[in-house]
Amino acid sequence: QVQLVESGGGLVQAGGSLRLSCVASGGIFNINTMGWYRQAPGKQRELVAVINSGGNTNYADAVKGRFTISRDNAKNTVYLQMNSLKPEDTAVYYCKGAVVWSWSTRDYWGQGTQVTVSS
Repeated sequence: QVQLVESGGGLVQAGGSLRLSCVASGGIFNINTMGWYRQAPGKQRELVAVINSGGNTNYADAVKGRFTISRDNAKNTVYLQMNSLKPEDTAVYYCKGAVVWSWSTRDYWGQGTQVTVSS
C-alpha cells in the first residue's frame, strides 16, 4: 500500500523558515513528478511547487524566490524549504507523487501538514 507522509510543519513567525519533508513508501520503484500543494481555510487547493524525476522545477508566482523544492530519488523523498514566510503562507501543505507502475501512472496524496505563520 502506497503511503506519502509529510512532516516538518508547525508554527513560525513571519520572516522565519520551515522545511517540509514527504516520504513515499509501499513497493515504489519509480516516481515521476512530485509536488507540494496547499489549501488555506475557505480556499481551493493550489500548486506550490513541483519537481520531476530529472530535477526540473516549477513554482507558483507567490512563492518564487522564497521556496525551494528538491528531491532525493533514492529515498523517494521530496522537500520544500520555505524561507521568508508570510502570514498568507498559512495553510495545510500536501505532498503529491505520480507513482509509475508497469500498467499506469497514478497520483497519491499525503495527509497534509499544517503550516501557520504568525504576524
